[in-house]
Amino acid sequence: MKTPSHWWLVGAALVASFAIGIATAAPRPFRVYPGVEHEDDPLPADYMVPAEWTFARLMYPPVRGGGRYGADWQNGRSNWTIDYPAADRHVATMVRRLTSIDTRSVEQPVNLDDDDDVFDWPWLYAVEVGHWDLTDSQAVKLREYLMRGGFLMVDDFHGSQEWEVFLESMRRVFPERPIVEIPNEDQIFHMFWDLDDRVQVPGAQFIYSHRIYEQDGVIPRWRAIYDDKGRIMVAICHNMDLGDSVEHSDNPRYPEKYSAQGMRTYINYILYAMTH
Repeated sequence: MKTPSHWWLVGAALVASFAIGIATAAPRPFRVYPGVEHEDDPLPADYMVPAEWTFARLMYPPVRGGGRYGADWQNGRSNWTIDYPAADRHVATMVRRLTSIDTRSVEQPVNLDDDDDVFDWPWLYAVEVGHWDLTDSQAVKLREYLMRGGFLMVDDFHGSQEWEVFLESMRRVFPERPIVEIPNEDQIFHMFWDLDDRVQVPGAQFIYSHRIYEQDGVIPRWRAIYDDKGRIMVAICHNMDLGDSVEHSDNPRYPEKYSAQGMRTYINYILYAMTH
C-alpha cells in the first residue's frame, strides 16, 4: 500500500478551487428523496455540517419513462436511487476513516436540470446507467461539466443490453471520444492502493445466487473516457456492483474480499478525481 499523505491536502485544495472557479451560485441545500431500496434512513447527527468533499449522486431520467419502478425520477424511487442513500453514506464514512479528507457525512443528489448546480460538485456518481436516458440538454450539461474538470464514476450495470443503453446516452455526451480499457499502469489504479489484482465485484444478489456476474456480463470491465491531456473524465465500472460491496460491508453473508475491492476502488477513484 502506498502512503501519499500529501494527496489529502492537495485534494482538499483542488476541491475548493474547483467549486470557487466555476460555480456561479451557492450549492443547492441538502435534500433527501425516497429510494427504491431505502426510505427514511436516519440522518447522521452532523448531517448539516459542511465539508470540502461530498459524495454527489447523479439524478437522471430512466428509459421508458418511469423505468422499472414507475415513479417520477425527479421525486425519487427511480433507478438512480438504487443503494441510495446507504451506499453513499458508507463511502463517506469510509473516506473519513481511511483518509484525512474533510468529508460530509451525507450525500448530495444532483439534477443536471438544476441550472449550474452540478458545477459545485467535482465528484459525481451514477448507478444503474444501463437504465438511464439523458435528454439532449442534460448531455450537453454533463459534457461541459466533464470538460471543465469534473469526474463521473458509473457503476452497477451489467451485460450487453445495459451496455448499449448506457452507450446511447454517453454518445450524446461525447460522440467523438472513444471508450477504452484503463491500462493497468494508469494512476487511477495506484493512487493509494495498487489495484493490480482486480476481481469482479458482485452485487448483493451473490448472497442468494452465489453467482458473481449478472445477465451475460461475465467479464468485468474497467473502462474510461479520457480528455485531451490524458485525464480520466468518466470511469466506467461495467459488470460489477461496487455500491453493494460497500453497502453490505458489514453483512457477514457478503464476502469480505469483494467489499475490500469496492472500498479500495472508491478510495482510489476519489483521490484521482480530487488530484487530476
